[in-house]
Amino acid sequence: MGNHSGNLQKIKNGQRTYGITPHIPGGFVAPDTLIKIAEVAKKYNGILKITSGQRILIINLKEEDLENVWNDLKMKPAVRIQNSIKNVEICPANFCKRSKYPTIGLGMKISNNFHGMELPCRTKIAVVGCKNACTGAYSKDIAVIVDIEGKFFITVGGSSGFNPRSADILIEGISEDEAYIFVETILEYYNENGQLGEKLGHFIDRIGIDLFRKDILELIKLNLKEIKK
Repeated sequence: MGNHSGNLQKIKNGQRTYGITPHIPGGFVAPDTLIKIAEVAKKYNGILKITSGQRILIINLKEEDLENVWNDLKMKPAVRIQNSIKNVEICPANFCKRSKYPTIGLGMKISNNFHGMELPCRTKIAVVGCKNACTGAYSKDIAVIVDIEGKFFITVGGSSGFNPRSADILIEGISEDEAYIFVETILEYYNENGQLGEKLGHFIDRIGIDLFRKDILELIKLNLKEIKK
């Protein structure tokens, strides 16, 4: 069924039910879009589930209805292939009294440019405006976090899945523009050197955080030189 597919959720008495997840960048959704999602779910007897990844999952759908559901929604799937950037989670920094920097713009830029990018394994990114790190930023493969001085730092290799792993701090004291370049460079390096099915944290464990950091910094210098030309 191509992009009109869904995930098998349950088999009961021989009956299969499916779930779908439309793409909602950063978890920010317009009221009209929210109403449309609810109306489509109601039309096909779906149930709405708010996920931990800032998404809305529509479950209890019949297989024969999946294509019509997608056509009615007129939205893109949140995940097209498993080994890819599944989502970019963004805190409401611009509207939060604790935020040290308005990071929504950066988060949306990262989401728009990299969401769905094919990688060795499923990958999650977080962009947050303070060290409270809402969205569970430290458990993400890549996190862009703002410190108390309003500067950015990057953590890598976090995971809260089947094999949980604490993230490593890659770099501190950088600007918003530099943070974007770091994310782009990390993704390119991981894509070229990671093994199929190898999470970013496991890749870092295999080569060591020191070599990972060294290689990324060297690539950053090359990228900055190209930008300045």
